[in-house]
Amino acid sequence: MSVGEIFSDAQRSLVGHKTLAKRLRRLENTPNFEAHIKQCIFRLLDVSKSEVAGNRVIKFLTVYLEAAEATNQSTSSILLALLPFLCAKDKTVRYRATQLVSQILGVLSTIDDDLYKVIRHELIKRLRDKVPAIRLEAVLALGRLVENEMEDEDEEQDSDEDVAPGLLEKLLDVLQNDTNADVRRALLLNLPVTPKTLPYLLERARDRDGPTRRALYSRLLPNLGDFRHLSLSMREKLLRWGLRDRDEKVRKAAAHLFRARWIEDCVASRSEQSDEEKKEQKGFYPPNIPALLELLERIDALNTGNEAGVGREAMKEFWAGRPDYMDAVTFDDEFWDTLTPESAFMARTFNDFCQQSQDQKHQVMIEEKMPEVTRLGFHLQKHINELLVKVQNAIETDSDEKLAEQAEQEFIVEQLLYIAQTLDYTDEVGRRKMFSLLRHALSMADLPEECTRLAVEALRLVCNPDAAGEREFTSVVLEAIAEVHDNIVSDEGEEEGADADGDDDASFVSARSEVSDPDSNATPKNNNGSTGKNKKNQNLSEEEQEAQAIKEIVINMKCLHIAQCMLQNVAGNLQSNIHLRTMFDNLVIPAVRSHEVLIRERGVQCLGLCCLLEPKLADENMRLFTHLLKKGHETLQVMALQILCDILMARGPPSASQSQPTTVEGGGGGGAASPNNNNADSAGDGEQTNTAAGNANTNTNMTSLLSPFIKALSPNFVEEVRATATSSLCKLMLCGFYKENEELFDQIVERAMQLGAKGWELLEKVKNAVVVDREKEKLLEREEEEKGRELLQPPPTATVGPFGAASTRLSAAADDGAATNNDHGGGTGSARTSDGVVVAADGKTRLSSGGDGGATNAVDVDA
Repeated sequence: MSVGEIFSDAQRSLVGHKTLAKRLRRLENTPNFEAHIKQCIFRLLDVSKSEVAGNRVIKFLTVYLEAAEATNQSTSSILLALLPFLCAKDKTVRYRATQLVSQILGVLSTIDDDLYKVIRHELIKRLRDKVPAIRLEAVLALGRLVENEMEDEDEEQDSDEDVAPGLLEKLLDVLQNDTNADVRRALLLNLPVTPKTLPYLLERARDRDGPTRRALYSRLLPNLGDFRHLSLSMREKLLRWGLRDRDEKVRKAAAHLFRARWIEDCVASRSEQSDEEKKEQKGFYPPNIPALLELLERIDALNTGNEAGVGREAMKEFWAGRPDYMDAVTFDDEFWDTLTPESAFMARTFNDFCQQSQDQKHQVMIEEKMPEVTRLGFHLQKHINELLVKVQNAIETDSDEKLAEQAEQEFIVEQLLYIAQTLDYTDEVGRRKMFSLLRHALSMADLPEECTRLAVEALRLVCNPDAAGEREFTSVVLEAIAEVHDNIVSDEGEEEGADADGDDDASFVSARSEVSDPDSNATPKNNNGSTGKNKKNQNLSEEEQEAQAIKEIVINMKCLHIAQCMLQNVAGNLQSNIHLRTMFDNLVIPAVRSHEVLIRERGVQCLGLCCLLEPKLADENMRLFTHLLKKGHETLQVMALQILCDILMARGPPSASQSQPTTVEGGGGGGAASPNNNNADSAGDGEQTNTAAGNANTNTNMTSLLSPFIKALSPNFVEEVRATATSSLCKLMLCGFYKENEELFDQIVERAMQLGAKGWELLEKVKNAVVVDREKEKLLEREEEEKGRELLQPPPTATVGPFGAASTRLSAAADDGAATNNDHGGGTGSARTSDGVVVAADGKTRLSSGGDGGATNAVDVDA
């Protein structure tokens, strides 16, 4: 067979390439052998990319060059012949030439240095080719070259010092900036993994192409080796990016990486098998709970296990994909007595997964593995006591080691409280135990704020969900607040026994600032208490007075935090609950009036929560929040905008009917709101005037409600305040405030764009999305109205006019409203409906302005 016949057979099928390569190797000594091969290769250059035969021929050529151990002379001759075609004008020729060079470089073990430099230079040019397929073949070829250069760098660092870094940097630039996803993915999978390239490769977890991100989690990371070689921050980022990806396939790949690869790396390090046995290991290792705890430690469960962390999502996927670990885990008394942050987090995630699962098997696991309410209460009490001891040690020593121990114990208590929020409290004995425990825990002044918040939430679940249970919940929390205050000030009461009696009259009132009354010149109500306090302060040094002031701030902050957590867990009316009213009068109001910044901020937060419970209270304090936006510091300004937004969202968008009572009744008195004052005394125009006045009043009210947010867009405010204003406006538009106020919100968006407020891009996107939804709603409303008219349409009583059925309906309306038309001198072919709207024969709806001639002064509106 000749060379041409062999190549002709090779393009038909991939089967038999090795046999054809042996036949071609027998012809190497024939005359003009290289010329015949080049001729066949040149014919291949014009074959389009979609032609399968071309790929088969290239595959056959690589098989021949790899198996025949071709001489460097013949290989160099083929490569030199292909080099001129790398810069051809025809994109098909450039593609085939680059593809051939890439495939040939993949099977060669050695190459001439001069030829190597020329090929490298030409391939670098192809990195900027306008055809993505050519760039793809170029990066595949250069990926092989850069790997060889980096391997030789250790041996001959001086000679390759000016070569490898330049090529690697160019490829990394392509990896980051190339517009084609296939090119970036090819570099991701073909670049060598080194300490220098690893950050760029892991960065592709944020690539805009879904398959590229999936390739990182499913192909690169599993082949990377032990995940413990990665830094702690990179592990957390990879988990967070992967498990929260918008593509479901990427999320599945990240979850599989965590539960199938990372846990196996931890188990393998604890296995007693030899290295050969580990390599031959098929499937998963047997469940190993210490290895699971090590995995949680490797992903820093202490920090990633919070609400915003990714630890809970990772463990949810772990329990879902590893039922063998669910069967192997046990929670006995020894486990609860020797809790660590990792084991507590493991128990909490196991409980959450089983509680959220619909599988009956998981519900049975909760009954079998998790302790009952009473036993968990004892364990919780033990760990809370340990936490209080470690808090005291941390305060006394103020060392990093003690602070770390406190943080770990605080995390353990938090996980137990999360578990307590999911328990079934139908068991009265367990409910009473947990009730007394949480009640006692809230009265502990040293309990950290996060634990306090979780304890309040758990206590609300322990109490009954009805109104009586809410009253019991608020009374218990207020008692705990009083105890916290009394326990903190008890030391001073022991030292100053004579003054203690004067301070016992009002525990909450003592939190009030001495200059908090509206009339700063007024005499304080508690003259005895203030006199005693002044005498006490006179006997103290400046340092003692400063320490006492700090202690009072701590008292107030702790009490206000408990009150804030309580307000976040109640839904009843403020006036109907005497306990809430007492707390509001004696704790919230003094805090808002306080001159201490921290106390005032927390007081404003509690006041905002109270306004959500009492609409009348919200109306009374709207001016206060607006004043805080104008005169307060940055934190208070942000807080005021957030509270105003919450109040508006809780009320919902105002409708025209809500503002009708504020409009002026009668035709004569509505001249200011009427669109046409000259005809305001028309007898038939009363309802129209009221409607227009109501719409105008609605727009005026909405403008006044949104004025704080509009003012906050001004450059006079800091960026954080402006960003809060734009985000609040986005929420309001999404909650239905855009309806009936399109022009106002359009003007607000334009103003935000002109002023360059932070977040105006998001504001514009939300507005566009709401406009699209609003158009769909209008279309649906029109369709429903048309269907309703068809159902209510009477039988035809007149000749069908140019407007079809509409003319028949107008005739019927004209018969019903004949008297009305006669009274106003109605024009030809028009009818007045019962609400004063004139429907003319030209198909337009007109609002009557009264007077002779009927439609003479009518205002046209869209039908």
